[in-house]
Amino acid sequence: MTAPQIGRTIRRLRQERGLSQQALAVRLGISASYLNLIEHDQRAVTASLLLKLAETLGVELAELSGASERQLEVGLREVFSDPLLGVEAVPETEVSALAASAPQAARAVLALYRAWRVAREDASGIALPSGRRVLLPNEEVRDIFDDRGNYFPTLESAAEAIDSELGVLPAERNHALAERLRRRHGLTVLVRPLEGALRAYDPETRTLTLSEQLPRESRGFHLAFQLALLEARDAVEQVVSEAAPSTPEAGALLRIGLLNYLAGALLMPYQPYLESARQLRHDMEALAARFGVSFEQACQRLSTLQRPGARGVPFFFLRVDPAGNVTKRFSAAGFPFPRYGGSCPRWVVHLAFSTPGVIRVQVASLPDGATFLCFARTVTGPAARWGDPPPVHVIAMGCSLSRASEVVYADGLDLSAAAVGIGLSCRLCERPDCRSRAFPPLEHRLAFDPMRRGLSPFTFEAKPTR
Repeated sequence: MTAPQIGRTIRRLRQERGLSQQALAVRLGISASYLNLIEHDQRAVTASLLLKLAETLGVELAELSGASERQLEVGLREVFSDPLLGVEAVPETEVSALAASAPQAARAVLALYRAWRVAREDASGIALPSGRRVLLPNEEVRDIFDDRGNYFPTLESAAEAIDSELGVLPAERNHALAERLRRRHGLTVLVRPLEGALRAYDPETRTLTLSEQLPRESRGFHLAFQLALLEARDAVEQVVSEAAPSTPEAGALLRIGLLNYLAGALLMPYQPYLESARQLRHDMEALAARFGVSFEQACQRLSTLQRPGARGVPFFFLRVDPAGNVTKRFSAAGFPFPRYGGSCPRWVVHLAFSTPGVIRVQVASLPDGATFLCFARTVTGPAARWGDPPPVHVIAMGCSLSRASEVVYADGLDLSAAAVGIGLSCRLCERPDCRSRAFPPLEHRLAFDPMRRGLSPFTFEAKPTR
């Protein structure tokens, strides 16, 4: 993947706003020819001009980083590398050009590829015993969250309206939520043994039952979820209507995701949480303790602090199970998650499973030179019964290395020397001497030599130049 270049991002933002090069150049106080050179990455952008660009185009500085184009490039590389497509290798320069100059066309290619994968699986006979085909809506919903930067101002406003009426400190919030449910909605909240569920609401008796297996912070989250369900449905439906999910299943999953977002916003109000995150320098265990929430809840809320004019550090958020399945992901930091297949085994996300409960820190360097400060820790849920293995996940977060000084986990690290080279996934990684490689890269031919054993289990030829 090519290194991030600001010119293509400026060109995309200019075109999205219907501005000619001449019109934007006049607003910036530079010549159209100079702007043309900038858009083709043939001239550097000074700090003062960068600030003026952000102001003129109406964006935050982070949006000029090219994160959107990077994510599109990753998706397109995965598509064009699929051997089942039977197409010749597409040069990286063409992939970059498509992502930069025609982002809508690039997204259409990704949508067509997803539809083709579903059709291929459907034709292969992948179905439930009932005969119903497996069509999961999670990718569509994930894209909706990604397209909005994991930030929903309508939901934030709804949560702040409720919070202003509660008017309590974080330590009193669970009790205040239960009292509001009781007084305003006539609900009775019970904590009891609950077979096969963690939360159950009976609208006839107006009884909300929470499983006794839930820890205190999870009980607070479910109280907030129920309150959002009763008081903020209009805000949720507005977002659903704007997103226009393609299937009822995707719509149902989106509603649950938005209600979860609202529950987090109720437990961790935007401005107090942002101020605390800055004060504590993003010490996630300290943040979780201050707001009476779990480590995972605290991390996920941190990834949503993207309000224009009051933006937090852009973090990515990831939740992974021991099999490597990604069950949640958000990328405000512009980290290019692979859409299909596993991620790099050298990444701290997977190393954290070996040290349960301990926060692992890593400076991760991608092949294109982009570098991130990453941290990860395991979280363990309650087992359903004796003998059942408890669910274990790793929660991982990260931000651009340029923001590392704002994060407590960077303290004591030699950021210039500590970087660990990782790839997006083995199929897309071209590092030749990786001892952790599980698969050869798709765009290279394997080279077998019985007289020599290299560091990597797969030796491959250099990609031919064009």
